[in-house]
Amino acid sequence: MIQNHDNTTGAETGNEFLAFTLGKEEYGIDILKVQEIRGYETVTRIANAPDFVKGVVNLRGIIVPIVDMRIKFNLGEPTYDQFTVVIILNIGGRVVGMVVDSVSDVITLSPEQIKPAPEMGTALNTDYLIGLGTLDQRMLILVDIDKLMSSSEMGLIEKIAA
Repeated sequence: MIQNHDNTTGAETGNEFLAFTLGKEEYGIDILKVQEIRGYETVTRIANAPDFVKGVVNLRGIIVPIVDMRIKFNLGEPTYDQFTVVIILNIGGRVVGMVVDSVSDVITLSPEQIKPAPEMGTALNTDYLIGLGTLDQRMLILVDIDKLMSSSEMGLIEKIAA
């Protein structure tokens, strides 16, 4: 008979994060916010939009703003190739696309594997971080994507999407 040694039910085992890369760093966002993952496609530019808003795409009748996180976090000149991915997020009923270098996998982290983010000069304001997820040799920067996308500095998205 097979015994399950950790006396936890599925719901308590941890949080699932979609792991993706931006530059040399690996990030994670709550998988429940992810609606779908698509290849990068040409976007329609919007006049007077900030640099990091690449434009919009029409996703099955919904106009979705596309944010390039590499530009947002000043991670060098973005290149668009076959690995470039757009993560379609559903944040507070709004659909937003986020351009990242690549998506690796979905990882489950237990609360013990999530450490508070140290105060340091990262490209990302620590207000938008859940913490650092550690899994074997990997370290993921866990982003509070709700907070980030609805922050005042991203507030332009609200105006564009409205």
